[in-house]
This record gives sequence, structure tokens and C-alpha cells, in this order.
Amino acid sequence: MSVTDQIPAAKPDRRNIDRIEPDRRQQSRHLWFLNATFDRVDFGQTTARIAERPAGSAFKFVVTPNVDHLVRLQTESNWVRQLYAQAWLTVCDSRILELIAFISGEKVDVTPGSDLTRHLFETVIDPDETITIIGANAQTIEAITARYDLTDVRWYEPPMGLRHNLLAVEQCAEFVSKNPARFSFICVGSPQQEMIARSCLRRGDCEGTGLCVGASLDFLAGKVRRAPRWMQKTRLEWLYRLLSEPKRMWRRYLVDGPKIAFVWWEWRKAKVRLKRLEKLVRSGKFDSQ
Repeated sequence: MSVTDQIPAAKPDRRNIDRIEPDRRQQSRHLWFLNATFDRVDFGQTTARIAERPAGSAFKFVVTPNVDHLVRLQTESNWVRQLYAQAWLTVCDSRILELIAFISGEKVDVTPGSDLTRHLFETVIDPDETITIIGANAQTIEAITARYDLTDVRWYEPPMGLRHNLLAVEQCAEFVSKNPARFSFICVGSPQQEMIARSCLRRGDCEGTGLCVGASLDFLAGKVRRAPRWMQKTRLEWLYRLLSEPKRMWRRYLVDGPKIAFVWWEWRKAKVRLKRLEKLVRSGKFDSQ
């Protein structure tokens, strides 16, 4: 029952009527979208929740799926999909997914991994605190260290082929364990970075927040340039990256990326079936026997 129901004599303040927004407490904490589950948090809430976790906290990790991730998840083995289910926070990395959600009548807030990483380094991380990094290369580490005047960077560069080398994955987790930090940046691509994060979680002796943020450090180091702000805002960052690195990106954006339309179609069909089932349950006509 709402407050106005409890006090019939009170009239709503018309000056505030346009500012009323859905109470997040009345919503599910998660949103099921394109066969994936996202947390209902925006950029500010995401950064605040991460920043609030003190040093020494039990390990939890953040994932930032984009179009490429969701397309691949449809054909991956179940154990790969379960990696994302074990994340503490799942936030959307893609403005294209934000647009698809809007067209579908859903609201998905965007927290790009590169923006999240930049925010943490520029406003949250103390230059003298320990930072643990898995992935990237020596040039990127040197550039990040110099740019933010970092004094205690613990860096581990794992071998190639992590996905098929479980021992190497465990060695990455061991490095995180032996180099405790408030933030551990795991930058080896998906699903390898999520595999490392899960391994850290399973060990039980890792600390802090693991951030599965792909090439975010390369952007900060200037190794890879981001699209101009206007292209980011108009959801054309993918085009900028395609034109910048056509040999490496053509397949992702011209072949695999468009498959998100089929993912959307399957999700829509599943959503319709679910609504029909819910209607039957409410009407009492559904018999589980």
C-alpha cells in the first residue's frame, strides 16, 4: 500500500509529479536481457559500490559483457556461461546493447569497462596503494604507472592459450592471492579473465575486487585510442575501432556482431513464453502435474 493510500486526505504534490521514478526497491535487483543477467545499477552506483569495498574484503569480481560476449555465450558450453553467474556485479559495456534494450522496452544502464577503469584510477585509487594486474604488457604497465604516479604495481603476464591451460589460470589466481590489493585488474580477454576470477573466488584466500575489463588498460596507456566522444555518444565506437584496426576487428564487427539480432529474437520468444506461463499460473489454469 502506498503512502497516499494510507492517508486519503493528502493530495499529490503536482510540482514533483514529473520527478517520480520507479522505486528500485520495488524492482528485482537483476534484469534478464538477451539471455544474460545484468545488475540494475548505473555508472555512478557501480563505481560507488566498488569504491566502498575496503581493503582486505573477501574477493568478489565484476564482469562487463558487450555484444561480442553475448553472441559467443549462446554457443559456449554451460560452464562458460556459469562464469558470469558467479560475478558480484554484471554491468553492460555496450551502448549498442543499451539501444537494443530501449527498443525492446527495457532499461539497461551502461558502464563501459574502459570508463570504469579510468574512473577508478583518476578518483578512487591512491597512487601509493598496491595495484595487482593480470595481463597487458610491459609498455602498458610502464605507461599506466607513469601516468598515475603509481608506486606499487604487482604485474603478472600469463602465457597465451589460457583457456586451454588450467594450470596457468590457477597460477594467475595464485599471483592475486600472494599480492593482495584492493583492486585487481584482470585484462586477458573473455572468457579467460572470468576463468581467472572464478579461480580466485574458489581459492578462498584472495582479497579485494577483481575487475574483468579486457583492453581497458591499453586505452589508458594510449596503446589503443578510443573513439572521439561524439562517436561514443552516438554509438559509433565500434565503427571507429573497425576503421582503426580492420584486419583484427572486421570479423568481430561485420560477421559476429550482427548475430546479436538472432540472440534478440530468441530472447523475445522466450520472454513471450514466460509471460504466457506467468498468466496461466496467476489464473490457476497451470497444472505442474
